[in-house]
Amino acid sequence: KIKEPTQVLEATVKIIAEPDKKEYYQNLLVEAREDEFLSERSEKLTRILIRAELSKDFEYGEKIKINCQPETVKNSGSEFDYKMYLAKDEIYYLCKKAKIEKTNLIEENLYFYFIKIRKILEEKIDQAIPQPEASLANGILFGGNRLSEEKQDIFSKTGMTHIVAVSGYNVTIIAQYLMLLGIWLGFWRKQAFYFAFLGIIIFLAMIGFPSSAVRAGVMGLLILWAIKNGRLANADNALILAGGVMLLINPLLLRWDIGFQLSFLATLGLIKMGPFWERFLIGKPKLLGLVEIVLMTVSAQIFVLPILIYNFKLLSVVSLLANLAVLPIIPFAMLLSFLTALGGLIFPLLGQIFGYSAYFLLKYVIEAVEWMSGFDWAFLEINNFSVAGVIFWYAGLFWLVKKINTKKDAF
Repeated sequence: KIKEPTQVLEATVKIIAEPDKKEYYQNLLVEAREDEFLSERSEKLTRILIRAELSKDFEYGEKIKINCQPETVKNSGSEFDYKMYLAKDEIYYLCKKAKIEKTNLIEENLYFYFIKIRKILEEKIDQAIPQPEASLANGILFGGNRLSEEKQDIFSKTGMTHIVAVSGYNVTIIAQYLMLLGIWLGFWRKQAFYFAFLGIIIFLAMIGFPSSAVRAGVMGLLILWAIKNGRLANADNALILAGGVMLLINPLLLRWDIGFQLSFLATLGLIKMGPFWERFLIGKPKLLGLVEIVLMTVSAQIFVLPILIYNFKLLSVVSLLANLAVLPIIPFAMLLSFLTALGGLIFPLLGQIFGYSAYFLLKYVIEAVEWMSGFDWAFLEINNFSVAGVIFWYAGLFWLVKKINTKKDAF
């Protein structure tokens, strides 16, 4: 049972995650001692989510003085269970009105410096590429949806939010990009595995190792390991073990963490559909791995679609078309965006040159998505998709996967 706060919290606390900026405010996640706001003697640290104004800039590791009345998290009466959504991350208290004073003290650690590096790279991209293309570049490189609400809406309607998903649902796809990029750069397959492995670790570090992305990263690395050892078809046991360990540590993930559900199912889709696509691609042109990227993404989307419909009540009719039109561009947009940031660090003009090339690819992505979202039939609202519908979908899907994978002579 969560204890009710009995006194005002007046203390110096540390920000333990990057500020989550909304349209009109920002959320700061801090840790405070329980005896500072509960009527008991306990030096145990507990998490509190503080609402702050957008006018002040805060950063991970910063120490701030706060004065507020904490309250337990409660639901507002809507269908969304905000209480359990925060509970999965061990957040049980809020401060909606807090007086905050900056101390100019920062506790620096390894994560702090990785985040600093990412912010510098983001700034170089912002300097070399105009908006909204710069926001898209930073999103596909570092995760997180930096686009305006209007642009987020069109990406949602076309089923393309996975390329900039905060949850890390697309980490398995990013791992594929990195593996194929390594091969394209001239690495052997084994070397490309280590290249992609290192890339995922650096990616997670630069976004601050949020728990949802770490879980997705584990699954992405699992896929890489299976591909490296030629055991993709038999990787489902390892996936179930990894998922089981995560649920043992935090059982709330199963019901309240959509990111966990999407990451697990996307990875399962890659494992189950992988052998089928491998047979399909025998003797066919690979186009630098772009065909493989599209097919693997389609596999992931087929497996996550019912969860997306159930939670967001939306079905993108143009999703497949949008993915076919956009996904082949993404690896090159990622590479040029990264070279833009790296070039900007070395010599500003070099960043501008790469940024100019990246801009046209990013602009194509945005305009293609905007164009497809403009159709009246681009998406359907589905408000009556029940748990039974989800179960029926997966029962049919696993029957189909089993059938096509037992046909060894297919294609």
